[in-house]
Amino acid sequence: MRRVVITGAGTVNALGGDVAETWAAMAEGRCGIGPLDIRDVDRLSVKIGAQVRGYDETAHFNRQQIALYDRFTQFALLAAEQAVSQAGITFSGELAQRSGVVMGTSGGGLQTQDDNYRAVYEEGKNRVHPFVVPKLMNNAAASHISMQYNLQGPSFTVATACASSNHAMGQAFQMIRSGLADVMLTGGSESMLCFGGVKAWEGLRVMSRDACRPFSANRNGMVQGEGAGMFVFEEYERAKARGAEILAEVAGFAMSSDAADIVMPSKKGAARAIAGALRDARLDPSEIGYVNAHGTGTAANDKTECAAVADVFGHHANDLMISSTKSMHGHLIGGTGAVELLACIMALRDGVIAPTINYEEPDPECALDVVPNEAREAKVGVVLSNAFAFGGLNAVLALSAI
Repeated sequence: MRRVVITGAGTVNALGGDVAETWAAMAEGRCGIGPLDIRDVDRLSVKIGAQVRGYDETAHFNRQQIALYDRFTQFALLAAEQAVSQAGITFSGELAQRSGVVMGTSGGGLQTQDDNYRAVYEEGKNRVHPFVVPKLMNNAAASHISMQYNLQGPSFTVATACASSNHAMGQAFQMIRSGLADVMLTGGSESMLCFGGVKAWEGLRVMSRDACRPFSANRNGMVQGEGAGMFVFEEYERAKARGAEILAEVAGFAMSSDAADIVMPSKKGAARAIAGALRDARLDPSEIGYVNAHGTGTAANDKTECAAVADVFGHHANDLMISSTKSMHGHLIGGTGAVELLACIMALRDGVIAPTINYEEPDPECALDVVPNEAREAKVGVVLSNAFAFGGLNAVLALSAI
């Protein structure tokens, strides 16, 4: 099987408009969560989120593009531009035909849906813009990225709720490893911070009204975020031959289904995905130095995830660092795994472990080293990134230094 490496990365999220800003914020333990600035926020019970603040779409796109690009597509295109620029790659000829894009998103063009539901149901309009469907469809971002970069190979969107990005990146990894493609743009994007998006999540009663405190005994729920993370995955020998800078190697991937409950997580399902990623990467549990946790800040997820980690790693779990960067950038739902992969790359490249901020009280059911409140310098060679979604769908990636 062919080796797969990451040669480019890009992001737009509440912590920063690019990778360097995001890494600096993670290293400082900065919080991107604050009061929501959206229409009808006074009608919401939850009034906080990790918004991309100060964002002006007209600074990046013209009027015709804005008519076609929902906010989630805009974020994806900006992140992809950064990743492709860093990779220093141009897609033409045979390479274009052997390159594609796999995107993760859960809501797709939810901002567009929200605006048009208002127009029809609240304002009584009988016509909507002719581009509403191509603007809100879940594959819009993947399609526009493929057109932007002439990616003529496998291109599609994965929608598996909070595991969408990890599933997407796992599929991109497997395509290159198996020989189906040579280069893939992959990651995820989400922009659910509109009235309808937040109101729907309020109904689940899993949202915090003040802060995201993963693994802390006084945690009281998750906080939504928005943004995108995009990467260039490339076959190793090809990247090496052209002298590309290699950020990390994608060493393994596994996915599992709880087949149990639509919202409650399963320790067994999560453990199968974690163990499967280790097997796929041919790694011993003792080789893992850091796990970027799903770590939503809900009582159910955090204790279940810690139990799954303890089951898989045994005694080594006590030596393992595990943190949740959702405490800083919020839960990007379908885009969350992509932004969290940046924390994994930072750990491998810079030896900086992003912290779990807002940690206040130890929880006996989360008795692991959660890197509380402050980043830590530590040399690690292999890391994992966990994603566990509603619907019981789990996806775990293993990355290694190179």
